Amino acid sequence: MPKTLQEYADWLSNRDDLIWPTAPALETPKATPFLKPLKRISAITFSIYGTLLHITDGELLFDHQQQLRMQIALDKTIKEFNMWNSMSRKPGAPWEYMLSQYRSLLEDQQLGGKVAKGEKPEINSADLWKLLIERLQKNEYTFDESFYGNLDDFSLKVAYFFHSSLQGISPMPDALESLCQLSQYGKKVALFADAQPFTLVQLLRALGTQGTLPPLSELFTQECFCFSYRETVRKPSVSLYEKLLDRFDQQGIPPEEILHVGSRIPDDLAIARSFGMKTALFAGDSLSIHASKAEVRSPDTKPDRLITNLSQIAEILD
Repeated sequence: MPKTLQEYADWLSNRDDLIWPTAPALETPKATPFLKPLKRISAITFSIYGTLLHITDGELLFDHQQQLRMQIALDKTIKEFNMWNSMSRKPGAPWEYMLSQYRSLLEDQQLGGKVAKGEKPEINSADLWKLLIERLQKNEYTFDESFYGNLDDFSLKVAYFFHSSLQGISPMPDALESLCQLSQYGKKVALFADAQPFTLVQLLRALGTQGTLPPLSELFTQECFCFSYRETVRKPSVSLYEKLLDRFDQQGIPPEEILHVGSRIPDDLAIARSFGMKTALFAGDSLSIHASKAEVRSPDTKPDRLITNLSQIAEILD
């Protein structure tokens, strides 16, 4: 029976022939927490990369300006999945040919997304790799379906492998304990994030390094999850926030009873605030924080609270 993505990720981590990038040491910006309790908060939503997960470069990237980083990630991916024999024999290294193909498809997805005016299309990394693999299949490329699953399953695993080779991740301090505490308080906890089909597996694997994971249904209110790859648009697209609030409305929770936690004001927290949600700026990672002094102070964009550690969320709740 083919491995699930979670099983595949576990299998990869047990191999001693692979070297993975690690996230750099966490550096915190100079910031003073503002933890005055907020009344009548029924739900908390979290961004993932840069908030619950510390990631190299501060956010998930599809392409890196440092060509060496792309070279290493693509070279590892080509070798891992035995792609070279089905690739064009043009002059140059295999990764160079793959990079040109990858960037061409990436640009197509960035420009070709059919979304409403003012919305920002999301790229689905698994779909991008599926297109690359379909090109290889024209040159008799095959893979082990008994291990990887069908083409969609295989594409997802290749995407996970590539991104794991491109950027290192680790959990933010006290992430698991904070999530468990909020659930124990009876709050609804959901993920509201720019995310990929493998993001949840990355998050759960990282949280698992901090302790025993409870069942997913005990940790999160999954019916309120709102992921960009599923909705085909990413923040700050207005429709993404509307869909999130619609899911909470079905739970009987209005916007003013939702606290959204993230590290970016202009393209996340400010939009949430405009919809009536409460916001908390996470200033615990210098790589991920996007918040100018003007944005922190402006009455139109300033967050309701500021935290430097996820454990401080409990202090905000009355």
